[in-house]
Amino acid sequence: MRGNPEVIDYLNMLIGGELAARDQYLIHSRMYEDWGLNKIYERIDHEMQEEASHADAIIRRVLFLGAKPNMHREDINVGTDVVTCLKADLALEYHVREKLATGIKLCEEKGDYISRDMLRQQLSDTEEDHTYWLEKQLRLIELIGLQNYIQSQI
Repeated sequence: MRGNPEVIDYLNMLIGGELAARDQYLIHSRMYEDWGLNKIYERIDHEMQEEASHADAIIRRVLFLGAKPNMHREDINVGTDVVTCLKADLALEYHVREKLATGIKLCEEKGDYISRDMLRQQLSDTEEDHTYWLEKQLRLIELIGLQNYIQSQI
């Protein structure tokens, strides 16, 4: 099937964001594991797997639309401690959320409702799961303090 070239280009751009999110979550999860913070390691490792799944879905869609997926990922921002890791991940999720919303609008305009629905599901994951959880962790740090938060993640 031949897809709309604008939609394909946009989906290819989204692949780069999902791959960046996957890689950033990968390094942060391994940092948490190295620091002995097993609870946050498990959650961020799960997020990494979801981002890989999002990238996979977009790659498969681009292939279905008769195009070649672009596997060049965007830059990542690796934190140096718990707070900078969480903030970097939250900034990345805000960026992805904005790009997904724009992609949904483009797919709607071009009549690619299957791609639109796929992106809507990814936006739901981004807003309701990833972003909300990261915001909650940063609020917890403000409420109970960093040391108590870190202790709760051991």
